[in-house]
Amino acid sequence: MSIFSRVVVAVLMAELYFAAPAATLAQSATAGQDQPSEETWNSIRGDIFRDRPILDGSGLVILDAPRRAEDSAVVPIGMRVSFAGDDARTLKSLTLVIDENPAPVAGTFTIGPRSGVTSISTRVRVNSYSYVRAIAELSDGKLYGVKAFVKASGGCSAPASSNADATRSMLGQMKFRTFPPECDVLPEAQLMLRHRQNSGLRMDQLTRLYIPPFFIENLQIWQGDDLVLAMDGGIAISEDPNIRFNYRPNGAASFRVEAADTSKKLFRDEWSIQKSML
Repeated sequence: MSIFSRVVVAVLMAELYFAAPAATLAQSATAGQDQPSEETWNSIRGDIFRDRPILDGSGLVILDAPRRAEDSAVVPIGMRVSFAGDDARTLKSLTLVIDENPAPVAGTFTIGPRSGVTSISTRVRVNSYSYVRAIAELSDGKLYGVKAFVKASGGCSAPASSNADATRSMLGQMKFRTFPPECDVLPEAQLMLRHRQNSGLRMDQLTRLYIPPFFIENLQIWQGDDLVLAMDGGIAISEDPNIRFNYRPNGAASFRVEAADTSKKLFRDEWSIQKSML
């Protein structure tokens, strides 16, 4: 069961019934706050991480997020772990949490054991002024977290940017690019996937009914037979998911992707590494 299903079903169902008045009140309340609160985080962290201690990740975990988002439905987020030269630990997972979203867990990215991934970026929806958090689990079994305050509102209920019929016809189409390394850093790759990513909080302007949640729930990327990363996603991942990451080449000739949405429809594609290179 996905994080979305396990942690926030009750919250989302309440939003579906009371979204219009509640969202208005919540946005006006948070917009007036000069100092962000830890109250929401303190109430949800135990459900997400099962009361495991989360250590201060300052200097180890880096979170890139805009102070004020230009578009609350497409907020760029970068997460990375910076290991010292003599640090033998590796990254096991990165969890992206948006405290004030109806479904706070935007996604958990599980890292393949031989992939070398230390950096992931994507785009998310932010529904109201909120802390955004990156929680890294390392190979020592410990959790390390950092946070950034992002000013944005209405991202989860914002209308789709693309035509519904056109998106339906291109549903699941993927593009994959690889980028050669610069200096001594690892090469990077980027996956772009066409999907509407309905949050369940958007209203159909004709029927005045809420459009049911419909989003990429699970995604896996392999380099040859080695898993690079897997994502358990939720409603906060923006329309047409875009994921960029670094990786350690293993000599394989191709990358392969499988993704499944909440309708259980499976999308697959494969690319030659040479042909995907810019």
